[in-house]
Amino acid sequence: MRTYWNTPGIPHKGWVLEYVIDIREDGQSVEETEYETCMMCNNERIRFVHVVSHKDFGEDLKVGCICAEKMTNDYINPKKRENSARNKTQRRINWLKKDWKVSENNNLYVKVKDHHILIYKDRNTKKFKCKIGEHFGKKQFDTIEIAKVAAFNGIEYFKEKNQW
Repeated sequence: MRTYWNTPGIPHKGWVLEYVIDIREDGQSVEETEYETCMMCNNERIRFVHVVSHKDFGEDLKVGCICAEKMTNDYINPKKRENSARNKTQRRINWLKKDWKVSENNNLYVKVKDHHILIYKDRNTKKFKCKIGEHFGKKQFDTIEIAKVAAFNGIEYFKEKNQW
């Protein structure tokens, strides 16, 4: 089977790791997961997809951790970024299992590290919205579950911006 490793014109070094995707970030089971195949070595069942770019190559490649390490000549950060993605997925799974309370107004809420997270139904649209601390979200969601995921993503955003 031909791989990009032995394809003329494909750079082997000088790639930049852009980001890492966890194929199972929604908590799918092993059986439900549609894994990726490494575009460099054709290794199948890649759960953590490392997206790399190269200034002399016209497209990003989706590769596994080992190929990302070789291509970027960085044997630390691809694994760190993969572990970060793995930890985020686990936090998200745990988040969805949280025991939410119901307020007098029939809204869901939970308190996390002195931050009050609220999910409520918009009176006009009948869709769900989120409030994280004093920040009201602008997006609306069809289900409570999707709103919970949005709240999680909002918290992750605030953490990245050091506002949590």
